[in-house]
Amino acid sequence: MPFKSKYLFIASMDVEPEKEALFNEVYDGEHVPYLGSVSGVGRIVRGEKQDLLAVPGVESMFKSAPDEPKYSAYYELDNPEILGSPAWLQAVNEGRWVDQVRPYTRNRRHLLMKIIYPSE
Repeated sequence: MPFKSKYLFIASMDVEPEKEALFNEVYDGEHVPYLGSVSGVGRIVRGEKQDLLAVPGVESMFKSAPDEPKYSAYYELDNPEILGSPAWLQAVNEGRWVDQVRPYTRNRRHLLMKIIYPSE
């Protein structure tokens, strides 16, 4: 599934264990739909970190990253200015995310990548 956008924004974080079910419910049911409605935002996918060392035969090939957050969301963006747009700033603060979820997240990391391959 090739990227359709020129940029990839990655938001990663951990969440307090007692809030994990709510985190996933709100992220999938509210946060992603709100952000996905912003003009210039393409596909959004979420992932959960897996233990590389649990995969037989990879111990010598890869270095595990134990401090990396458990959850990551990947947002295709037409341009990086979307992240500072009024529409994005409104969407990121909609729903239960701000009061019921965000305060229980930690180890938050944000990364913006320009897609360089494939170039078209």
